[in-house]
Amino acid sequence: MPRFSGPQLPRYRFAEFTVSPSRRRLLRRGEPVALIPRYFDLLLLLLEKRNEALRRREILEAVWSDVVVSDGALNQAVRVLRRALGDDPRNPLYIRTVSRHGYSFVFDDVVEEADDSRLPPSKSAEAGIGADRGESIEAALAILIDADRDEDDRREAAEALHTLGTAEALRRLDRRSGHERARALLRDSRWEVSDAEPVPILGQPAAWTTARHLIVMRLCRVLRLARRRWIAAVGGGAVGGLVGGTVGGLVLRFGPGSTAADSVLLALPIVGIMVGALGAVGVGAGLAVAEASFRSHRPAALIAFGALGGGAVGALAHGLGLLVLEGLFGRDLSPVAGGFEGLVLGGAVGFGYAWATPTSEGGMATPRGWARTAAAAMGGLTCGVSAILLARTGSYLGAMSLDFMAGSFPGSQVGIEPLARLLGEAEPGLLTRTMISGGEGFLFGFGVVSGLTRRPR
Repeated sequence: MPRFSGPQLPRYRFAEFTVSPSRRRLLRRGEPVALIPRYFDLLLLLLEKRNEALRRREILEAVWSDVVVSDGALNQAVRVLRRALGDDPRNPLYIRTVSRHGYSFVFDDVVEEADDSRLPPSKSAEAGIGADRGESIEAALAILIDADRDEDDRREAAEALHTLGTAEALRRLDRRSGHERARALLRDSRWEVSDAEPVPILGQPAAWTTARHLIVMRLCRVLRLARRRWIAAVGGGAVGGLVGGTVGGLVLRFGPGSTAADSVLLALPIVGIMVGALGAVGVGAGLAVAEASFRSHRPAALIAFGALGGGAVGALAHGLGLLVLEGLFGRDLSPVAGGFEGLVLGGAVGFGYAWATPTSEGGMATPRGWARTAAAAMGGLTCGVSAILLARTGSYLGAMSLDFMAGSFPGSQVGIEPLARLLGEAEPGLLTRTMISGGEGFLFGFGVVSGLTRRPR
């Protein structure tokens, strides 16, 4: 809940409107005006700091503090508020756009009063959306399916259709020319209208074309943010690999019975960075794309796309390893981690991330403070458990794969025997494999989620 909402705030009255923070309601002449929670929070913020020119960044930090959204989300929120208030952006009475800065609530006569008294009586006879609802729907549909119209105009028409009646709009839309993109826009905009009805795609005309339009639409709108989050996730995976490689280098150099040279202290961290970053390239890309493209099925999308990204990179790395080491040196690399292991670990990170960051409205989660640490820990925990299960079934992950490959080359100084002795095993056994795999999985998942949830500046 944003800091500026709650029963401690006064109730606001201006013109024919009443805003009640304790009841979280906007009334016009006593009749409720539907707003989704984010937009109600935005209206409260503008009222609380009325006559101040609020920066766009300040608004986004306050209203969308737990998710990352594109700049267009704020434009859309203001557009919906203006429509709810009957405001004209060209001659604003309530919300003024401050060029290259943000927005300001400019209506002078705002009355503050205790929010525990009776609300204004309803005047239902004065409420309504117009005498001819059918004509309004047809006019909005004409704008929605017009490919030559501005994107903002078409999105505003979609939001108006939800207000007039989603089901009726879909019935009238049917198979008109351009219905695929229009249906996708209706599906995407339903999140911005409080009382919007579902917009199904599967089982409808040209379902796959509509789905493609929807995915492209969302990807284009948040591509910049998704790219930044992907880069941050790769950085987080690299840091996780650095930590694992550094700890591993210290153990191998100074552990019981070690014969490794000092060079292992530099070599293993470098290898850790490369392995962690490479894995995060796939998993981070999958998670970023899932959040950018899906809102109503976010958890399933995170698991599926995290798994696909991890599997793709794992298969590619394994294939290149086979080509180089088996093709050139004749070494068998079949036990080394590949596509299946990447699939499992990527899906596990997606599961932990989705579980720890539920967002009812979709969007890119950006928990802060301890919440961010908890989300990263959950991603690390689910990935670590999956890594342990893989190791117990015979799969070779990071350090185990490195140890396996090193054993194929005489004179190699890389071996995990010092760690096994440190854990009380004469040679690497079940305990050693469990500790190494679980630790690597945890560090990887923790790093990816920690980077992914870094809020862009």
